Amino acid sequence: MDDFLIFDRVTKSFGEARAVNEVSLSISQGEVFSLLGPSGCGKTTLLRMAAGFESPDSGRILLKGKDITVLPPEKRPVNTVFQNYALFPHLSVFENIAFGLRVAKRNKAEVTREVEAMLSLTQLTDHAQKRPSQLSGGQKQRVAIARALVNKPEVLLLDEPLAALDLKLRQHMLAELRRLHEEVGITFIYVTHDQGEAMSLSNRIAVMNQGRIIQLGGPVELYEKPQNRFVASFIGDANLLTGNVIEVISDELSKVQVAGLGELLAVSHEPLSVGQAVELSIRPERISMGETAEASTNRVEALVDDMTYLGSSLRCTLIAGAHRLSADLPPQFAASLSKGDKVHLMFSASHTLALPSSLS
Repeated sequence: MDDFLIFDRVTKSFGEARAVNEVSLSISQGEVFSLLGPSGCGKTTLLRMAAGFESPDSGRILLKGKDITVLPPEKRPVNTVFQNYALFPHLSVFENIAFGLRVAKRNKAEVTREVEAMLSLTQLTDHAQKRPSQLSGGQKQRVAIARALVNKPEVLLLDEPLAALDLKLRQHMLAELRRLHEEVGITFIYVTHDQGEAMSLSNRIAVMNQGRIIQLGGPVELYEKPQNRFVASFIGDANLLTGNVIEVISDELSKVQVAGLGELLAVSHEPLSVGQAVELSIRPERISMGETAEASTNRVEALVDDMTYLGSSLRCTLIAGAHRLSADLPPQFAASLSKGDKVHLMFSASHTLALPSSLS
C-alpha cells in the first residue's frame, strides 16, 4: 500500500480528556478514507490535526514522506470542507470559489479559467453570480467543495459535510462526491458518524471509539467480519446474544449455548475453545421465517411483539425466551402477521458470528 499520508502514534489531549490515543494509520494516494464513530470518539480531532488546526501532543504526521506535524495550515497542500459551509455571505458563488486563488495572487485570466472549470465540475455554472443566501443547502455544499478543490490540494478533508442536509439531499450529495472523486482523483478523508455515508462512499473505513481505531477495513469486511461487539452494532444493525461455547466442531464452526434459546451453531474468524464466553451477532436481514430448516440452520421459536412496515421490508421485533430480536422480513408478511403470533425464526450458522467476549 502506498503510504501517502501517515499518522504515526499520534496523541492529543484536551485537559484531562484524551481525544486521540496513539493512533497509527496509513492512507493511500487517491483513496476515499472515512473516519467513522460516535460523537467524541476523536475522529474530528484527528482530521483537524491533518489540517493543521490542532497540533498533536506526541507523534508525527507525514505527507509524501515529509513531516508536516508542525507545519501551519496555509503551508499544507490540504483543504477542508466544513459542515457549516463557511461561505462568505457578501460574495457571489464565483468570488467565493475564487477567494483562495486571489489570496495566492494568481493572475485574472488564471482565476477565471480555474473558477469556471470548477463551476462546471460542480454543476454550478448557472449560479455563478448568486449569493449564498440564494442557494439551497446542497448548492452551498457544492460551493464549499469547489472552493476547496480549486486550489488543487493533495488531500481534501471533509468534516461531516452532509450532516445539515435532509435524507434525499444527502443521498444526492453522496453521489456527487463519488462523481467528483472520480473526476479529480485526489485523496478524500471523510469524517462522519453516519455508517451509511461511510459505507457507500469509502474504499476503507477506520471505526473509532474513545480515541482509538477499533477496526480498519473495507465496507464489506467491516459489515461481514466485525471484530467486536462495538463494530457489529455500530456498522449496521445486529442482534447480540451472550453465550458459552459447548462444542468446537471445526476451526470455524462451534456450538454455543445461549440461555433461554438453547444450542446455536455459529462461525468465528478465530479459534474458539470449549467453555469460552462469546457474543453472537446476527444481522436482522439474515433472519427468515418458516417451519423447516437444514441441519446447519439455527431455529428458534418467538412471539411477534411489534411490526413496522418500511416498504422494502417489514421490521419485526420478536420475543424469543428472555431475548428481543429484530428481523427484516419480506414486506408481504405484513398482511399475515399480527402481534402475539407464534413464529419460527431461522438463521444459518454462517450468518451467526461468534465474537470472543475479550474483544467486546
